[in-house]
Amino acid sequence: MSWLWAIIVGLVLGLLAKAILPGKQNIPIWLTIIFGIIGSIIGNAVAAWIGVDDTKGIDWIRHLLQLAGAVLVVGVGDSLWASIKGKRHA
Repeated sequence: MSWLWAIIVGLVLGLLAKAILPGKQNIPIWLTIIFGIIGSIIGNAVAAWIGVDDTKGIDWIRHLLQLAGAVLVVGVGDSLWASIKGKRHA
């Protein structure tokens, strides 16, 4: 069940990251999910590092860090995907 949850969270974070970033990101949905999962992992690691990974109530700071990680990964990943995709067609 944890893999299903990771996919759902990855999808939501990836789509939110694509909505936040300016312009159009030309990455497929499966890559959006993977980038969202990676961003979530990065956000969780940063939250644990600064000590806000497990608080009483809703962990808003951790969730914001997960979203920030997803925005970072989607932004960088979109550029990498475009360069790889461009090289394949050349």
